[in-house]
Amino acid sequence: MQKLFEKLTPQQGIVLYYLVAMLISFLLLRIPYVHRPGVNISYVDSLFVAVSGISVTGLTPVSIADSYSIFGQMMILVILNFGGIGVMAMGTLIWVLLGKKIGMRERQLIMVDNNRDKMSGAVALIKEIVKTMLMIELIGALMLAFYFYKDFHSITKSLYHGLFASVSATTNGGLDITGESLNLYAGDYFVQSITMLLIILGAIGFPVIIEMKTYLTNKVPNFRFSLFAKVTVSTYILLLTIGFIAIYLLEFNHAFKGETWHKGIFYAMFQSATTRSAGLTTIDLTRFSEATQFVMGGLMFIGSSPSSVGGGIRTTTLAILILFLLNFSNGRTTIKVFNKEIHPIDIQRSFAVMILAIVICFTGLTLILSFENSRIDLLSIFFEVMSAFGTCGLSLGITDDLSTPSKFVIMFLMFVGRVGLISFIIMLGGKAEPDKFRYPKERIMIG
Repeated sequence: MQKLFEKLTPQQGIVLYYLVAMLISFLLLRIPYVHRPGVNISYVDSLFVAVSGISVTGLTPVSIADSYSIFGQMMILVILNFGGIGVMAMGTLIWVLLGKKIGMRERQLIMVDNNRDKMSGAVALIKEIVKTMLMIELIGALMLAFYFYKDFHSITKSLYHGLFASVSATTNGGLDITGESLNLYAGDYFVQSITMLLIILGAIGFPVIIEMKTYLTNKVPNFRFSLFAKVTVSTYILLLTIGFIAIYLLEFNHAFKGETWHKGIFYAMFQSATTRSAGLTTIDLTRFSEATQFVMGGLMFIGSSPSSVGGGIRTTTLAILILFLLNFSNGRTTIKVFNKEIHPIDIQRSFAVMILAIVICFTGLTLILSFENSRIDLLSIFFEVMSAFGTCGLSLGITDDLSTPSKFVIMFLMFVGRVGLISFIIMLGGKAEPDKFRYPKERIMIG
């Protein structure tokens, strides 16, 4: 087994690690006392929740609140943290705490899991990521717990609900123990604001958070943000704004009709933020028009930023594709942004990711349509597929109605969305071999 593992590429190793993590999560969700008394959950549904937890998607065929005991819910919290912060990150932290040496192979896996192009400083990066994310979760949990006390009048219950809500939002897991997501807080702007902030911190990317932390603490004199951070933040803010405007305008005279102006604004803002990868909602999404549901599906397909808790094609992929098209229309084949030029390999990777994402989602959509045989409408299935691929967790209420084959398709989409398409592409290709010779170049007609 050890020899087989050593023959794998780092990308194949990461995929294997996530598969093992999902198997362990499945076994954890089958041990005694995980379910509430009298509750019987099928093996397929347990596997579905395990995959959803490790991929921090939030889609679930069963109610977490009604199906799992407090012990089971705590198991889910652990699974969400492993999935959100990263299997390699959490595994490395445990390895370091046990005093074990992190070898070259492990550093390669850390590099791949966090979309880095160099191994130097990998372990230090992992420590910083885990420390920062756990601190964000703790602060969020305390703020929410303090606020929830007015509803529960119990310190223990308030702390527990605050912790679960904070972890679910920060990891963009989307699972909840209220049974109604955040619909109970549709008019509570404090809870929504804190939750949106946690969602953004989880989805904007670990490198961006670390750079912000370095800048605010003034640890590095004359610190300058990287091109990655600038492109990521700009694209993220743009997507939040476009999503907010589109949802608000499309639902102004529909789902938001009769609501106060500020409630409509918060509805639109929260739903735009949650489509990055979070999966939490403050309104029943079936109230939205088909146009809004389609737009939200597109936003979920894009997903969050690279090296974050979310999935999808990632924000930087979209940014590079748009910038390339804008430059190409002006006769340029290079991309210059923020006084820097984007490397050609990143442009090629962006197109590869987009093409494979379309193929995978189209195939998944087609398969589910054939499995369900017109039993579920096209838009609901499209929404579910985009949600799974973007590891978002939003649904129009069809997850528990899906047949077993359809659930396996959704699990595959959640898995691919979490490990990342770059790792998935390279995994399929195996070890790269340098070109031994080249052929003469010749132009072909395009378009």
